Amino acid sequence: MSRPTLLHEGWTLRALPGPQVPSEIAGVEVPATVPGCVHTDLLAAGLIPDPYLDDNENRLTWIGRTDWVYQTTFHHEPGGDDRVDLACAGLDTVATVTLNGVEVGHTENQHRSYRFDVRSLLRAGDNTLAVRFDSPYRYAEAHRDRLGDRPNAYPEPFQFIRKTACNFGWDWGPTVVTAGIWRRIALHAWSTARLATVRPLVTVDGGVGRVELHVEVERARDEPLTVHATVAAVAAEVTVPAGERAAVLTLTVDDPALWWPAGYGEQPLHDLDVTLRAADGRDLDTVSRRIGFRSVRLDTTPDAHGTPFTLHVNDVPIFVKGVNWIPDDAFPNRVTRARLAQRFDQALGANVNLLRIWGGGRYESDDFYELADEAGLLVQQDFLFACAAYPEEEPFRTEVEAEAREQVTRLAGHPSLVLWTGNNENIWGWHDWDWQEPLAGRTWGRGYYLELLPTIVGELDPTVPYWPGSPWSGSDDIHPNDPAHGTMHIWDVWNDDDYTKYREYVPRFVAEFGYQAPPAFATLRRSISDEPLAHDSPGMAHHQKAADGDRKLQRGLDAHLPPPADFDDWHYLTQLNQARAIQLGVEHFRSHRPVCTGTIVWQLNDCWPVTSWAAVDGDGRRKPLWYALRRAYADRLLTVQPRDGGLALVAVNETGRAWTAPATITRLTLAGEPRAKTSVDLDVPAYSSVVLPLPAELARPDEARRELLVAEAGDTAERALWFFAEDRDVEWPAADWDATVEPADGGRRVRVTARTVLRDLTLFPDRLDPSAQVDQALVTLLPGESAVFTVRADAPLDADALTRRPVLRCVNDLL
Repeated sequence: MSRPTLLHEGWTLRALPGPQVPSEIAGVEVPATVPGCVHTDLLAAGLIPDPYLDDNENRLTWIGRTDWVYQTTFHHEPGGDDRVDLACAGLDTVATVTLNGVEVGHTENQHRSYRFDVRSLLRAGDNTLAVRFDSPYRYAEAHRDRLGDRPNAYPEPFQFIRKTACNFGWDWGPTVVTAGIWRRIALHAWSTARLATVRPLVTVDGGVGRVELHVEVERARDEPLTVHATVAAVAAEVTVPAGERAAVLTLTVDDPALWWPAGYGEQPLHDLDVTLRAADGRDLDTVSRRIGFRSVRLDTTPDAHGTPFTLHVNDVPIFVKGVNWIPDDAFPNRVTRARLAQRFDQALGANVNLLRIWGGGRYESDDFYELADEAGLLVQQDFLFACAAYPEEEPFRTEVEAEAREQVTRLAGHPSLVLWTGNNENIWGWHDWDWQEPLAGRTWGRGYYLELLPTIVGELDPTVPYWPGSPWSGSDDIHPNDPAHGTMHIWDVWNDDDYTKYREYVPRFVAEFGYQAPPAFATLRRSISDEPLAHDSPGMAHHQKAADGDRKLQRGLDAHLPPPADFDDWHYLTQLNQARAIQLGVEHFRSHRPVCTGTIVWQLNDCWPVTSWAAVDGDGRRKPLWYALRRAYADRLLTVQPRDGGLALVAVNETGRAWTAPATITRLTLAGEPRAKTSVDLDVPAYSSVVLPLPAELARPDEARRELLVAEAGDTAERALWFFAEDRDVEWPAADWDATVEPADGGRRVRVTARTVLRDLTLFPDRLDPSAQVDQALVTLLPGESAVFTVRADAPLDADALTRRPVLRCVNDLL
């Protein structure tokens, strides 16, 4: 049997001489962690400050302009193996590999794996393995100068190297240009033959599951081989004749239990075991993985509204309740399986059913996809092109083809993967971002998105749909960001307009839209040492990467909310406004189901502590947006929407059962006095929505600044609110409440009873203890109503502090 031996111990790291290398680093050799990267090794050695704190990032740009050498010595005892390969799962990025002083290979692509035959170079006893990483900047700038510059969103050469683009900085990310052995490295000893690739194409048709298993072998000897495979108690076998390197076998499973997205059913997975055997029956190699039986198709058949973009799983149309995913840390070795599982729990907790892996990051790990399979989280994987014109000349075309073939093959068979996307915003950029004149006819990536990549997906995994870009209208003849066709991104709202403009769009599918807010207070205090902390203090300004970000935040506050008196008010109100903006957008888009069939909010997560569009900040804390998403993405949604000059109650049912319930809609004063009321019976079929226009006596207030609508349905008391005026204009009473605090398992239970209306009551317990979390937020109470907040923390919390500002906040406590 083949025997991999990890080479993860005993590594050291040193910088090669250069004028940019600080004197305290020059000539110093430090222990290195593999998998890992230069930044985390230097940080562990105490040689650099934490790049995530204050503006330390600015003092570390020299790292990306330095050449580095990783080196280790390992012991080897030769066996009788035909081959011993050095298997490198990930080298970041421009690497030269030497063994015992002999060069064995050179790499230029972070997104590929490499394998080198080193049997003849290995010695009995100690062996020295070294990997030199050349400066990514020097490599990228040389290709830029050779091929001619091309437009991009940032003044960095990230499109001239096959490396994580956001390493070079983004409007939410730090500039930390990494280098290192970022994935597994091992010696792999084998004889006769090995399984080079195993590519299961899984389909379901007419109650029959089919696994078409494509296998490629690498040979050291020319003899007949046998591939044996089993799944779901079904076995099949095929012979690979001498001299041949590929085979296909089919396993047919009758009535398999179907894999469903979260919220639509269960996620049964089956072990697929593949064994390669020699002519004499010896087992040579095995591969095991888990697959799920499901069918996927994308409906883009033109209709009366334009071109839909409807994802079907097992022939059921899915309303996508999605979030965009960026790398969860700028340093990938920090992203453990446990950390991914926590993020996935947060996504599921917010009723999310799809993660879109954005094209400026990474092809996500096996852990990511295995966890998505288990959780029922759908995955849209972008090919790695984002916000730039990419060269199609060599060496890039060959590298892109190799990486795409490897990644499509690696991810085939994961039931969670339901869409490949060619790029992020590059086709849109070519149309609208003034690229055409500076390009002057040079390549920009079109051939990748419309020719090369669809060909590769169609050849290697036709079970998964491909879409050329995000956004993309489906045709060269239609603007790529046309809301009536395919997918669109909505960024004019954040950049230029009020968030109520979301209501001007009825898109077929929104693949990106977002609104900013700062991270949790505990995250700010850990990462920024400003005293006093202010929205424009130096550390806060450094951790705001968006162009004119603070001005845009202020524009949003001015349009909707009372002016903040201090930083505590600003922090609460900007977080609240982010939650309001996205909840408004999601509820509006969902209310137009089935014309609109999906929303993907920008974004779920952050890669460091920063003011951004994320719902979960860089320290893993949930912002108020997360709680708003949980409500807006609920399977059953009740919402009040403007319609035809009036108001309508919209009930959205994203379950497989009809939703029938009595509903009441009441127009009230802020003091809770009813002015008008009506009752209706909801009857919302499965996977659909119902729009109920409201009578004029409900839709038209007597005093807009003193009234609201409350709609409630069913025993579970789904509630929707509509205020007739902006908070800044509402005649709020001064906030008044009674609060009690009692012990709860692992924390405290805080009961708040309203004496007056309390708008968007929220607890921020992380201000008392960074470990503290609360179960709900953004609760609006009418006079006499109560809410219970359960707070959990690692240490006891001050009961009195839990019931007053700045920990317990509502909009009308600003008065």
